[in-house]
Amino acid sequence: MSVTVGSGDFTYRVDAGWGQLPNGWDYGDVGGIGIDAKDRVYVFNRGGHPMIVLDRDGNFLCSWGEAFFKRPHAVHMGPDDTIYCTDDLDHTVRKCTLDGKVLLTIGTPGRPVPEFSGLPFNRCTHTALSPNGEIYVSDGYGNARVHKFSPDGKLLLSWGESGTDPGQFNVVHNICCDADGWIYIADRENHRIQVFDGNGRYETQWNNLHRPCGLFMHGTRSATFFVGELGPFLDTNRRYANIGPRVSILDHKGKLLGRLGAPHAGVEDGTFIAPHTLALDSRGDLYVGEVSYASWTAVFPQVPKPSRIRSLQKFVKLR
Repeated sequence: MSVTVGSGDFTYRVDAGWGQLPNGWDYGDVGGIGIDAKDRVYVFNRGGHPMIVLDRDGNFLCSWGEAFFKRPHAVHMGPDDTIYCTDDLDHTVRKCTLDGKVLLTIGTPGRPVPEFSGLPFNRCTHTALSPNGEIYVSDGYGNARVHKFSPDGKLLLSWGESGTDPGQFNVVHNICCDADGWIYIADRENHRIQVFDGNGRYETQWNNLHRPCGLFMHGTRSATFFVGELGPFLDTNRRYANIGPRVSILDHKGKLLGRLGAPHAGVEDGTFIAPHTLALDSRGDLYVGEVSYASWTAVFPQVPKPSRIRSLQKFVKLR
């Protein structure tokens, strides 16, 4: 029997077992998911084949990136059949064609800047594009910074520092930009999404979240936001209900529209371990990638880690 999750306009059927890989392959942790105009799904993962491409039915098409990615973290689909791939352990953003040709590299491969120097990059995490094609990069684990680049990769400005005040960050994790130029940032360990203008001026924040990790913007004006929340990792709150891991759905002003998931972490269909990335296809189906392997011990400390763990789910929108 199929599992149904969500409610109202955000009701989905879990497509159990979606995504067929060649024998012996495994996604490992899924850092990023992107979907192109033909609904092909790009799974940026930490298995042996960093970029795995599937059709919307889950059939394997190809893989690429084995020669140059160190630890896939996130992707952003460009408007011109390109994909921006952020590699946090290589400290780079690569703009690639959809078959894996590198067109532009921002950052020096394998050479991080000094930690918390404010310079690009030290473990950058995600990429977004402005309406004019400027490139925003969240930076990320070894910085508390957002950088804005010209379309050809020249640094234009940077903002942010470590802290909890407006405009400060505590793991700046995912980033989106809408058609009006507003920047939305998952400030993960501050439990909020911050909103800025295109020059880094703080505007507002959304706070009804617990460790927002993945951030996907659906639409370009009055957008809907899908937020993957990691949930609790601490001994003191791991058993608390209703704080994740889950997917929350918000409108463009931060109003909660719906949620997917269970009161606690789980391995059953429709539950989550550690949702890290999200994407929607042209039919409104939702894809959620998880860092299940890396998070297993924090989420299930008394349970031996299985040899294979689910790290990718597809949710078919019900109409």
